Amino acid sequence: MDAIVNSLKTNDNRPTEAEAEEAVRTLLRWVGDDINREGLLDTPKRVVKAYKELFSGYDQDAEEELGRTFEEVAGYDDIVLVKDIPFFSHCEHHMVPIIGKAHVAYLPDGKVLGLSKIARVIEIYGRRLQIQETMTAQVAHSIDDALHPRGVAVMIEAEHMCMAMRGIKKQGSTTITTTFTGAFKTDPHEQVRFMTLIRG
Repeated sequence: MDAIVNSLKTNDNRPTEAEAEEAVRTLLRWVGDDINREGLLDTPKRVVKAYKELFSGYDQDAEEELGRTFEEVAGYDDIVLVKDIPFFSHCEHHMVPIIGKAHVAYLPDGKVLGLSKIARVIEIYGRRLQIQETMTAQVAHSIDDALHPRGVAVMIEAEHMCMAMRGIKKQGSTTITTTFTGAFKTDPHEQVRFMTLIRG
């Protein structure tokens, strides 16, 4: 997945900032507002600046972020869990927010990651257009590929504004997705331990 993103960066044919700002003006006209009124004069610049931040994950590589590991762990080989990692993303179908939290665990096999790296991976994948199922799998497989642990478990819980603000308009509903690899996938006991630690 990151290889696709990297190839896009290599062959970067993005519009200029001026072209992006003009696209915002087009949308403002399309919704029926007056782009020359005071409150909207700087909106195109603000939107483009905000999008640079909100979608900065396209310019970052999760594999690179996870590159450094630590082997001095005194034989520790039990669950490492970082839970309740808040994130914001955007639905790739409607480009409206997804707001949630992620829980990530792994079973080390001789080496561990810096804990902030796990949160950083959530941030990288969150700051791209997403569907929750894809993001859950991306996080799990990037950690699995970088660390080669005995197993990875990822759960994401999120509210999708495309359901809350439009369409069926059901506020407060939460979507839960999980991905398990290695021992977490083959051993139900490890899945139960993961769930218990999250809910405990």
